[in-house]
Amino acid sequence: MFSSKTTIKLGLVAVTAFTGLTACTALSTPHGNAVMHPDPAPAGAYAIPVQPEGTSALSEKTGWATRTLAVAAANPLATEAGLQILRAGGSAVDAAIAVQMVLTLVEPQSSGIGGGAFLLHFDGKSTQAFDGRETAPAKARPALFLKPDGKPLAFADAVVGGRSVGTPGVVRMLALAHQTHGRLPWAQLFRPAIDLATQGFRVSSRMATLLADGHDLKNDPIAAAYFFDDQGKPWPQGHLLRNPELAAVLQRIALEGPDALMTGDIARAITQTVQHHPTQPGTLSMEDLAAYRPLVRDPLCFDYTVAAGVAPAKPQAKEYRVCGMPPPSSGTLAMGQILGLLNHTPAAALPLHNGVPSADWLHLYTDASRLAFADRAQYVADPAFTSAPGGDWNSMLAPRYLALRAKKIDTRSSGQSIQNVPPGNPGDQPLAYGSMPEQPEYGTSHISVVDAFGNALAMTTTIEAAWGSRLMVNRGAGLAGGFLLNNELTDFSFSPTAADAKPIANRVEPGKRPRSSMSPTLVFDKATGQLALSAGSPGGALIIHFTAKTLYGVLNWGLNVQEAINLPNFGSLGGPTLMEEKRFDRATVQALQARGHSVVEMPMPSGLQAIQRMPSGYFGGADPRREGVVMGD
Repeated sequence: MFSSKTTIKLGLVAVTAFTGLTACTALSTPHGNAVMHPDPAPAGAYAIPVQPEGTSALSEKTGWATRTLAVAAANPLATEAGLQILRAGGSAVDAAIAVQMVLTLVEPQSSGIGGGAFLLHFDGKSTQAFDGRETAPAKARPALFLKPDGKPLAFADAVVGGRSVGTPGVVRMLALAHQTHGRLPWAQLFRPAIDLATQGFRVSSRMATLLADGHDLKNDPIAAAYFFDDQGKPWPQGHLLRNPELAAVLQRIALEGPDALMTGDIARAITQTVQHHPTQPGTLSMEDLAAYRPLVRDPLCFDYTVAAGVAPAKPQAKEYRVCGMPPPSSGTLAMGQILGLLNHTPAAALPLHNGVPSADWLHLYTDASRLAFADRAQYVADPAFTSAPGGDWNSMLAPRYLALRAKKIDTRSSGQSIQNVPPGNPGDQPLAYGSMPEQPEYGTSHISVVDAFGNALAMTTTIEAAWGSRLMVNRGAGLAGGFLLNNELTDFSFSPTAADAKPIANRVEPGKRPRSSMSPTLVFDKATGQLALSAGSPGGALIIHFTAKTLYGVLNWGLNVQEAINLPNFGSLGGPTLMEEKRFDRATVQALQARGHSVVEMPMPSGLQAIQRMPSGYFGGADPRREGVVMGD
């Protein structure tokens, strides 16, 4: 399964090529940038496109229409790799594997083989949830992030170093998904990333921007030598960057399968990097890596009714089935609660105002968010360690429960915002756990794919914070570069107990998967069962709001996915009302403040990717706040 290869010549560089890919011509994106595809290319070769010059600033995007297949990813090189795999006869899972490996190279700040992922897959009949979330090492203890005085570490002190590194799961998870849903050989899917790592890629605007703030990377000698020049300056946009060490590691995984990463010399390099950190060593071991297993879970789904008459495109009520990841993800539960709570308020009668959400609608949405996040902090954690309220996570989405909770929202025209929201009790049982204090969450990347065979997926992937634990793994074979390790253990509660001395559900425990906000989402027309939408985003806990905004914009306001993605961002994590800076007028802010909202205007750089089924095929959207694009046929 992991053995066949062919060597050909591309220019002056000998590379191992895969068969079946065809070259293609330039595609002009709707926002004015041409994504080039060299044409012609040697038969059977991966055609390396002209390097992207994306920007980390806001750039106009109007969406991409395709007929039979589409790939949406966070970097044009990754999107191109997925497209070439689809054109070679690959499946959605095949394309996602190729995309992920290229993202490891070109977007290392966000995801990679040193991290984890959730993948939601639809094969035209049924939906599966693949859990590749990282796990805590066997020697991890609840006090992992406590100082000697018993107080929690500051996030900046916890994240950097080996202490924060969980057992990476993305590669084994992708291999599991490939066993069932792959169409092309496993090794073939690594060719784009291997070729790009060998021949080099141009540093994008976003990567250069984040490198300028990546000071902690300089403290890791391998990362410093790779990301910075001899004077310690970060590589600028356009610099040709090669990663021969990553190419060699990917070649091993391509030929030997995921065990090449989780056992042997690569695994040994991972554990030595973690355990030998000079100030924050971790306990990740060879045994932890070898023992890791991805899981296939039943997706968590809920029905969502869109009321009639709000948007011109929605003259009649319609029912959808929304599916996502169950715990340890909190994303689907929180989105389901928010959308369900809003259906018990006048929200459905409130259209966009001057093209953006109105103050009246934002009041309802953010108070629904406070209720959902209170439940999230109380209940959601790894289901192998924590029982669902009443024994069923669907209890948190039950219509009767949401109707009761929605009564806490003041829906009057001058209604005041909820303050100090307590959790509900959907299981009607004494609360066994304490509420987790709010703490930072960061990072991630999202991939959406539909193929020509009726398969679709949404995959959110992460190493957590930008640049993860700031540790780069290199085997010491004399090759520059490597891959970054996650800091996923900081998604656990730093405090193992709450103020009431009850244990926190999401505390650190050996072998446990930390709670996540990743929200890969597939939406279906309930009447026909047909896929309507694939969506997701990076953004820490705000992923929930970025994705919910997109769903609401498409389903309730009748926008296409690009228009919905383009809407300003907003939300609440339980505290202030957060609003994307410079996107709302003063009247809206002041109207919310008059209702008792503490408003914080701030950058909210989502990275949404989405693909929507249309009568003529598909329509894809990518976030104007980042450099992602959609490609397809």
